[in-house]
Order: sequence, then structure tokens, then C-alpha cells
Amino acid sequence: MNTPKRCLLIVEDDVGLQKQLRWSFENHDVVVAGDRASALEQLERHAPAVVLQDLGLPPDAAGTSEGFATIAELLERAPYTKIIVVTGNGDRDNAVKAIGSGAFDFCSKPLDLEVLRLIVDRAFRVHELEAENRKLRSQSSVALEGIIGHSQPMREACRLVEKVGPTNASVMLLGETGTGKELFARALHRLSARRDGPFVAINCAAIPEPLLEAELFGYEKGAYTGAHRQTRGKIELAGGGTLLLDEIGDMPPALQSKLLRFLQERVIERIGGRETIPVDVRIVCATHQDLPALIRAGRFREDLFYRVSEVSIRLPPLRDRTGDAVLLARHFLEQAAARHGRAVRGFSAKALKAIEAYPWPGNVRELENTVNSAVIMAEGKQIGPDDLHLGASGGEEVLDLRQVRSEAEKRAIQRAMTKVGSNLSRVADLLGVSRPTLYDLLEKYGLKKPADAE
Repeated sequence: MNTPKRCLLIVEDDVGLQKQLRWSFENHDVVVAGDRASALEQLERHAPAVVLQDLGLPPDAAGTSEGFATIAELLERAPYTKIIVVTGNGDRDNAVKAIGSGAFDFCSKPLDLEVLRLIVDRAFRVHELEAENRKLRSQSSVALEGIIGHSQPMREACRLVEKVGPTNASVMLLGETGTGKELFARALHRLSARRDGPFVAINCAAIPEPLLEAELFGYEKGAYTGAHRQTRGKIELAGGGTLLLDEIGDMPPALQSKLLRFLQERVIERIGGRETIPVDVRIVCATHQDLPALIRAGRFREDLFYRVSEVSIRLPPLRDRTGDAVLLARHFLEQAAARHGRAVRGFSAKALKAIEAYPWPGNVRELENTVNSAVIMAEGKQIGPDDLHLGASGGEEVLDLRQVRSEAEKRAIQRAMTKVGSNLSRVADLLGVSRPTLYDLLEKYGLKKPADAE
């Protein structure tokens, strides 16, 4: 099987130099353009990984304005393309400016073809490595659609979803605001036999108490002032599918009683109606609140709690998902760059460190908003730490050596488990400790031993 040739686009208006370069790269699939318009056309047609471009292009062949405009437009349409610019001998300023505009590298005239071949080859290898990294990042995410992460806590949560998804058990999703509870609820729905039925979500905290009952159970025409027609509620609309009761901890006590009655009898009555309507629906609930504490305070019914939480799944906060913040940030950057038409291609090393170090009190939702804002406001092709505006809110610096040491140990164990998975012998080897010591450390820091550990 023949390996396809690497595609190289040469943007050069000198016909003689075009021929020389085409001959020099005869082992590549070479396409040629003489100006910006034809370069963009070749980009759309052939999607070259690497572009070799002269800065002096018509109609400004004696200057560089058209060359820089071409770089900008090429990168806007294909931000991962590696552009190597050709500059005049000693023209350091334009070479530096080109790199700042997003070019990969430069080569000065007169061209040393051996050096140029090395630069072009390196550009192709970097492009291929980056493409492979993007592929691996997408594969390293857990196998549930829409859920991104490869940390141990996320893998454990996803394993529970995969186990309980195909059943009819009612599920309680527990986690801080912004941890992705609705995404997990949708994953449960897709894994169930009800996947072709409706998925209906209602936020119990977002609807005023007088309206929540009508939203859930529906009402008959004339049931109250303004009820001009019969209206089905969310429970009825979710028939044959899944109903997500988000923030169920905020449901008023009177409505808790009515919901409990529905869960026991599986029939509803619309407000103002006398007919009982059977509804076959799976209930998934979510809350950021401590329901046992609400039960002790008399604000949540204990019998309802047991009805809606046959299985409980706790979703980890982002600060406990070692490595996932960077994975998610890159995903959100690609989405935001495409959505806003920005040629922002990644994060600087310092920005990635800032993302890893920040505690993200608002979890994934805060991270997504931060990256989206940074993509819009960024001046360069990369997002730097200043673009993230994380400030000093990462918390006061910890100086207690015992605490610093403990946190470092725990973080190292989590990283090792993320890297090599459930093979505890390999984890121990990576950490440079014995297996019994690793067991002691797992117990010390409350880290769960993987179910499939070897």
C-alpha cells in the first residue's frame, strides 16, 4: 500500500523559482499559487499541511503587505497549517513579524535548498504530531457522548452511568453547580431502551412555586385565570422517555408530596382535572445540595429521597479531575475559535499551567466561559495567561510544608493513575514506591482503588 505524498503549497509569483521549488520537492504533492486569491483556492481544494510562501506577492510584489494579508487569511481558514515564509536576506524584522503573525518558520533568500528541505520536513512532522495529539485527546475522553475527561474520578462516574443506563432505575446525580449533571442525564437517556423517546428537563429552582405544579402536571382549560386551553405538563410530555428534575432539592414540600404520589402510582391528574392519566417515564434527578441535611432540617421528604435515588452518582468537581481542565480547555478553544471565526490556535505553556493550577470554583461552566472570552479578546494566535484573567483568585499561597507535601503526593498519585490506568503495579513503579506503600497512600488520601485493578 502506497503512502500518500505530503501536500505542499508554494505561494510564489516568480515562475522560475516556482519550477525550481517544484523540482526540489518532487517527493511531495506540490501545488502552486502566484497570488493570494489562487493560494486560498488551492487551500480549499487540496488542504495542504504546509505552505511555503514569499512575502512579496502581487499587487505589492515590492513590499510585504499582501504577503502578511495572505498569511492572516490562510491561518483564519486553516489554523493548523504550517506556513514557512521566504524573506529577503537580512530582513530580520519581517521574519520576526511573520512569526508573530502565526507563521511556523522562515527562510531567507538566496534559498539554501538543503536547509529549506529540513525546515519543510520539520513543519510536516510537527503538523502530523499535532494532528495525532488532537486525535488522541479526543480518544482519551470517556466513551459517553458529550462528556470529556480521562481522570480517574470521571472514569468511575462514567462506569456507573454505563451500568445503570440500560436499566429503569431512578438515578440521583449529585455534584456542584457546573459539573455537567444534565450531560450525564442525557447520557443515561441515550443508554436506555427509552433512547428514541423524549428527554425532558425542568429546573425546579428556576420556576416560581405557584407555576411549578402546572409545569410538571399540566392543567385543564379553565382551571384558573389565564388557563385558556388544555396543557400537558412536563411529566406527561416525557412519557416513554426520561424526565430530568434538575435541582430537586429546591422543590417545595407540597409539590414533593404530589411527586411522591405519582412515583408510587405512576398516574397524574392535571390541575383542574378529574381524569387519572397513566405515564410511563424514567425519573432522573440532580442537585448540588446536601439532601440528607435537608431531610434532617425537614425541608425534603425522606420517602421521596429513597424513591428518586435508587442509584446515586456523584460527579467530581473540576479541581479533583487531574488533567481534565487542560483537555476541556483545548476542546472549548476549538469550539469557540470556529464559532467566532478567530484564528486562535492554542494556549501558551504559562496559560496551560494557570489552567491546571486554578481551582475552578464554577467548574466546567466557568472554564468554558473563561476560554470563550479569551478566544474573543486574544490579540495573538495563542492564548496567554493574561487573556484568561484568572488573577490571584486561585487562593492564598499555602506555606505549610506538611500540607504542600500531602497535596503534591495526592496529585502525583492521581496523575500516575490517569497515565497508566488501573494497573497498580505500573502505578507503583511510576511513583517509585512499593505496591503495599501505594495501597497505604490510596487509603491515606481517600483515593479509590480501581474496580479492575491488577
